[in-house]
Amino acid sequence: MGCHKIVAAQGNPEVQKVHEYWNRKQAIPWVRVHKLAGFAYFPHKRHVQVGLACQTCHGPVETMQRLAQVAPLTMGWCVSCHAERRGPLDCVVCHH
Repeated sequence: MGCHKIVAAQGNPEVQKVHEYWNRKQAIPWVRVHKLAGFAYFPHKRHVQVGLACQTCHGPVETMQRLAQVAPLTMGWCVSCHAERRGPLDCVVCHH
């Protein structure tokens, strides 16, 4: 449940569906929205720990009725953000 224990926990019917699956201990039949290359590893945890808002990469999720990908999530896009914010640029950060 991570973020959705707090974020949009009450007002969004789509998030309520996530809660229902969680409460029934059932797997959620996800439909992939954010496409990331299979050879890349993306840990949300590190981004959350440095205080990066979800909206930085996912757009204004708090106003979306249905989530949509707003950023390209390409290597170039990520590297330029890391360079701008002085994030790690070592290949093994994302490629294992």
